[in-house]
Amino acid sequence: MAIAVIGTGYVGLVTGTCFADSGNEVTCVDIDAGKIERLKKGEIPIYEPGLAEMVEYNHHAGRLKFTTDLAAAVSKADIVFIAVGTPPADDGSADLRNLWSVVDAIAPHLQSEGIVVIKSTVPVGTNTATYERLKKLTGRECHVASNPEFLKEGAAIEDFMKPDRVVVGVRSEKVAETLHELYMPFLRTEKPFFVMSLESAEMTKYVANALLSTKISFINETANLCELVGADVNDVRRGIGSDSRIGTAFLFPGVGYGGSCFPKDVRALDAVARAKGYTMRILPAVDEVNRRQKTVLLAKVLAHFAESVKGKTFAMWGLAFKPRTDDIREAPALAMIDELLKRGAKLQVHDPEAIENVKAQYGDKLVYCEKPYDALEGADALLIMTEWKEFHQPNFDTIKAKLKKPVVFDGRNIYSRTLMQEEGFTYYSIGRAPVIPG
Repeated sequence: MAIAVIGTGYVGLVTGTCFADSGNEVTCVDIDAGKIERLKKGEIPIYEPGLAEMVEYNHHAGRLKFTTDLAAAVSKADIVFIAVGTPPADDGSADLRNLWSVVDAIAPHLQSEGIVVIKSTVPVGTNTATYERLKKLTGRECHVASNPEFLKEGAAIEDFMKPDRVVVGVRSEKVAETLHELYMPFLRTEKPFFVMSLESAEMTKYVANALLSTKISFINETANLCELVGADVNDVRRGIGSDSRIGTAFLFPGVGYGGSCFPKDVRALDAVARAKGYTMRILPAVDEVNRRQKTVLLAKVLAHFAESVKGKTFAMWGLAFKPRTDDIREAPALAMIDELLKRGAKLQVHDPEAIENVKAQYGDKLVYCEKPYDALEGADALLIMTEWKEFHQPNFDTIKAKLKKPVVFDGRNIYSRTLMQEEGFTYYSIGRAPVIPG
């Protein structure tokens, strides 16, 4: 099939590349001419394992093209995917200006039987509004479908190629059949292909992210209570996770969630409810718990240093909101950086992929270290904010030698208390009693 993908951000680039890899002719469109030229040269604007190699392979094969010429790409396309950003507005609702701009721009160039598929995360009712808008602009009924994405940053290629499920919202059986044919190469292991209404598909995306966010906030609240009552949240997590009705996924306590999806989508779903006159109780609480959780490790730092960190130097490992990505949007590490800088502390930071993004935001306010051990030099303590694999089994003798004192604040619980006690560290984590030598 001939496919146009409008928007070469995270979702658009992964979507276009994976469809090209299964043999389709894909043209990715973006208004940023510089970005398009970099993509043509094989320069990928985001870090996602395996994506650069797949882009290069399919671009070289001629199946994946990049352009700023929207009209040319859309006029040849059997299917047009819209994958532009829907950032949060001030009230938490989704800002759809980018989406409407694209809808207006593609209308004159759509094939008569072309299908417009909204991949962007949009409020319930947006696909129907798109249908009505295109009908008014073109003077005919156009095919519109919802196809929400369920990609995890750091594992997006695997998620697309081997999806847990594919969800499509449609107005006609014919469109459903076309999209099923498109996705068939990725459904060979009998994963489900769900066909539903436009509104149900839109709702599925928001509810999935809201429920996962709820699990994270719930285990974080549980972790905080565990510390107060003398329980170990890791034991509790294992105890409840063995129940098949609960499971272990997303029950890892830490310093809160971040990224481009969970915070935005929790607030957007709440905004959808408010717009309908319905008050949701759980979602605002999930969001508030997450905001508060980003300060939990800071409280431990301040308590350890007698409420004053002015003039102290902290090493920080991990800046991205999660491993295997360079995405720092709403990352807990940034909340910690802001608070420590405000209190007069100095920071020496390291992350395998997110350094440049952080440098663009903070400039010379931080010391940036290419290697994790370099960040430890002369620091008063180590803060672990992202659970990159390379942090899990470090040389503890080197850490002790480089730090002024062996103090570690672990925001992701990647070390065992027993190990840190044996190694002679003062060790703070989430939902567990601290290790205090002597």
